[in-house]
Amino acid sequence: MTASTPTIRMTDGAAIDEVLVIGFSCEKKGNKKRSFSIHSGTLKVDHAPLMEALEDLGATGAPDEVIKLPGSTTKLMVLTGLGELKNATQFPHETLRRAAGAASRHLAGHQAATFALPHLSTLDFAAIAEGALLGAYAFDEFRGTSKSERKLPLSKISIHSTSVPKSESVKILQRSVVLAKYTFIVRDLINTPPSHLTPDSFCQRFKKLSSGSKVKIEILDEKQLRKLGYGGIIGVGQGSANPPRLLRISYQPTKKNVKRLAYVGKGITFDTGGLALKPAQGMEAMKSDMSGAAAVCAAVLAIAELQIPIAIDAWAPLAENMPSDTATRPSDIITIYGGKTVEVLNPDAEGRLVLADGMMKAAEVGAKAGGLDGLVDVATLTGAQVVALGTRTSAVMTNNENFSHDFIHLSTETGEQFWPMPLPEELRASLDSPVADIANIGDRMGGMLVAGLFLKEFVAPELPWLHLDIAGPAYNEGKPHGYTPVGGTGVALRTLVALAEFKSSR
Repeated sequence: MTASTPTIRMTDGAAIDEVLVIGFSCEKKGNKKRSFSIHSGTLKVDHAPLMEALEDLGATGAPDEVIKLPGSTTKLMVLTGLGELKNATQFPHETLRRAAGAASRHLAGHQAATFALPHLSTLDFAAIAEGALLGAYAFDEFRGTSKSERKLPLSKISIHSTSVPKSESVKILQRSVVLAKYTFIVRDLINTPPSHLTPDSFCQRFKKLSSGSKVKIEILDEKQLRKLGYGGIIGVGQGSANPPRLLRISYQPTKKNVKRLAYVGKGITFDTGGLALKPAQGMEAMKSDMSGAAAVCAAVLAIAELQIPIAIDAWAPLAENMPSDTATRPSDIITIYGGKTVEVLNPDAEGRLVLADGMMKAAEVGAKAGGLDGLVDVATLTGAQVVALGTRTSAVMTNNENFSHDFIHLSTETGEQFWPMPLPEELRASLDSPVADIANIGDRMGGMLVAGLFLKEFVAPELPWLHLDIAGPAYNEGKPHGYTPVGGTGVALRTLVALAEFKSSR
């Protein structure tokens, strides 16, 4: 059962819902008394009583601060913090996205709300719409007796605007709904317990989701994987009672002579570490180790629904990494699709093994179709990513700086935080094996970069490639913030869609 997406519309002020959301900021210059500012776009509201109430409540205007007050012309007035207005004309669009999301999260239990936040461009308008939609999420599929006590998220959202032409607003809002819809699917999959999400059931869910769409689904089972030589997927999944799968989702637009991309996502439906068993503390979060696979598969469905003129495949190598008498042992040697052998020194460094299979196959299929214009892998790959960049910023590694630059620029527009990381040549020697072509682990220091160097071995130098390590940002174990809930976040999906749009226009 997928979380439902709210309906959304633009209003010019003729009809305001019983809940009105506006923005506010607070500035303090030197020793002067702090000063509040109300930001409601082109919607006129009486500022004086609001600023007085904010002063009495000790409000700060900081991001994620949401103040609820009785309204005069509406039932409820909600003020969402915008931080400091550094630009004299407008707030950054990601600030607007997060402020709308924070307000939307706090409005669970209300049916409808109108968002009147300042915006000067269609990008700002889109950010407000996306934030309001993404904040209206709840995962209650497995609640029993407590489900009736849960407050439902917003189901109707209105965005107040007099500056965006109606024809443009329709397209923007349609796109925003698609992004929210498939982000919710990714979040739902991540939040689903491994007792209910196995490699096979993951495939069946996407088979059902794609029904009636213009995408094609192909699924390889464990017998086919073994016969065809997918040693990475088989090696990781052979210790589990839930056998591995390789899922391919393909979209081919009606337009001819289009660019072609391939997305590959790590799909470990649960990661115990295998025979390199993880400690119990934190293992419950390992249901999120399929975040990359969920993101790439949902992204292709979104691309198809938006009818972006680009040919694209999503590849999800899926396995459950479990300890048993049939599990891969430390020092075992496996053969990746295409023939390269790997000494598995650590069965808990398993994501790179299934990705190697998927990347090799993606490149092979892409070459037969006339060549790929880019290959992107997405993975909750290393704990070292969290150490280096924290829980809100994902890493980007590449063999093509122009490709990386374009992606990171797009991520600043989508609001997803990515940061470029190097692939130092001097670390490559640590992956040398005395008995196989390569080992699956190397130096511990710089572990995120070593993992990237391992994957680079399975990409032709001339093929533009990005490796996205989303280990920290994929699963929020802290407090909710902005439009980000606790649990699965859906990170990477919006930028993957934006990348397809960008490539299709070049």
